[in-house]
This record gives sequence, structure tokens and C-alpha cells, in this order.
Amino acid sequence: MAEIAETMPGYISHKTFSAEDGERLTLVMFEHEEAQRAWRMHPEHVEAQKKGRSDFYSEYSLLVCIPLRETSFATTHQNR
Repeated sequence: MAEIAETMPGYISHKTFSAEDGERLTLVMFEHEEAQRAWRMHPEHVEAQKKGRSDFYSEYSLLVCIPLRETSFATTHQNR
């Protein structure tokens, strides 16, 4: 699915994180809600969701968010 998501207009990035207990998180970012909606409705993505529910997951949760604020920090010197 990652390869398909990357081709979607408005796609920004995706990352997957795994915990030691097997819990996984995939974070997919799009430029705007319309792009996210197009991804949600993409036929191959819809089929993958169905297969996930029937063959892989006993439960999952989905959260769609809009960032309220973003900050970042980068140091320009090296510790010695």
C-alpha cells in the first residue's frame, strides 16, 4: 500500500512504528483533507482494509487529525 499511497496527489509522507508487544502505528500524512479522503476511497486501499479486517486484525483504531501547531528544533553545532 505504501507504494500506492506515495503516488496519490497530496501525499506527504508515511512512517510505521512497532512496539515490543506487537502493537503497530502507521502515520500517513497528506497536504489536505481531500487528499486523505481520496486515499481512503482508493479501490486497492479499500480492498486491503477489508483483507486486514478479515485476515489479520482482531481490532484496530483509526484517528484522522489536523495539526494545530507544529514546531521543530535542530542544533547547528556538534557536541565535543
